[in-house]
Amino acid sequence: MQPTRRTFIASTLVAAGAVAVPRARAATKPTLKVGVLTDLSGQYRDDAGEGSITCTKQAAAEFMAANPDIAVEVVAGDHQNKPDVAVSIGREWFDRGGVDVITNCNNSAIAGAIANLAREKNKVHVNTGAVSADLTGKNCSPNFVHWPYDTWEETHSTGGAMTRAGGTTWFCITADYVFGHNLQRDLTQAVEAGGGKVIGSVVYPFPATTDFSAQLVQAQSSGAKVVAFCNAGGDFVNCVKQAHEFGLVEHGQKLAGMVVFTTDVQALGLETAKGLVLTSTFYWDLNDRTRAFVKRLQAASPGLWPNEIQASDYAGTLHYLKAAKALGVAQAKASGLATVNMMKKLPTDDDCFGHGMIRADGRCIHDAYLFEVNAPGESKGKHDIWKLLATTPGDRAFRPMADGGCKMVKA
Repeated sequence: MQPTRRTFIASTLVAAGAVAVPRARAATKPTLKVGVLTDLSGQYRDDAGEGSITCTKQAAAEFMAANPDIAVEVVAGDHQNKPDVAVSIGREWFDRGGVDVITNCNNSAIAGAIANLAREKNKVHVNTGAVSADLTGKNCSPNFVHWPYDTWEETHSTGGAMTRAGGTTWFCITADYVFGHNLQRDLTQAVEAGGGKVIGSVVYPFPATTDFSAQLVQAQSSGAKVVAFCNAGGDFVNCVKQAHEFGLVEHGQKLAGMVVFTTDVQALGLETAKGLVLTSTFYWDLNDRTRAFVKRLQAASPGLWPNEIQASDYAGTLHYLKAAKALGVAQAKASGLATVNMMKKLPTDDDCFGHGMIRADGRCIHDAYLFEVNAPGESKGKHDIWKLLATTPGDRAFRPMADGGCKMVKA
């Protein structure tokens, strides 16, 4: 069902109040408007959703505190994991809502559609939730920035490590849309590069599947040493829970999540999730800067322990705002292309991801980390859920730019 104009208006008001300045004062200041287009009702709502909106507001509030002469408004909408709904909301925001940048879009099909729309309208899309590496490869756009991870980085880190550790045969359970297929493609490449082999796979309808028994029976009967879940969010959680019910782990198979968030582990519980190996570019307890960010965030939003997506909503929004200031608000509002070029020119630096940069293809470069989920006895508290195994420096964590096929990259 296509959203009505009333739906558009309601969606844009979800998050505006906390960061919008009073009307009389706003009229005297240049204003930048950020649209958080996220999943508020579907499979990915816990991994992004309201937490993403809150972290975007935090970036806006901190930026305005440091730059009182610039106002920032944050609005939000629910894409419902439907590209047509997302594009309709995005077009309304760009054409009539005064939105300058759309963030989040935690669905790869939606991210590609919004990237195309931003290019058409000469606006900005800072993607902080989708995973497909094609977004900075064959589908790259000059109006697009990708933060914080992608399918190449996730699979080469986790898949490569597990293959080297003896997981030489793999079976993939894959969400049947661009994100899942890209994950399986990049995982296969990583496993084969490590001397292993993907011996089987099965796809399932997304987002219509909650019972994974048929797929898990195929994975079990394959005899693969590792069962990989090429999915995320609620699907991943359901797969792991049902895999334990079917006894895959007890019979010697290892489980591998290609995209795993702290919120997923919390939903599973440590007893079920213990031993899972995963890759992330952010963890709240990683260092002094990440802990400082969470402390500031919880001062305004008690109880929120941000995951990788939500942290990137903060970081990506803050870097956009810094670039818009450096360019000049009027010019930033007039040209998304000029704003993205400024984002690429300025080094990135924030408390969530540290120092980094944005490459010519739009890929944000920063370190990535290999973690293992703690057993219950190893945890020092509810949110002490995994331990660091290895760090991959940013210049090696992501696919080499020359290998991506981005047409903006000169040979």
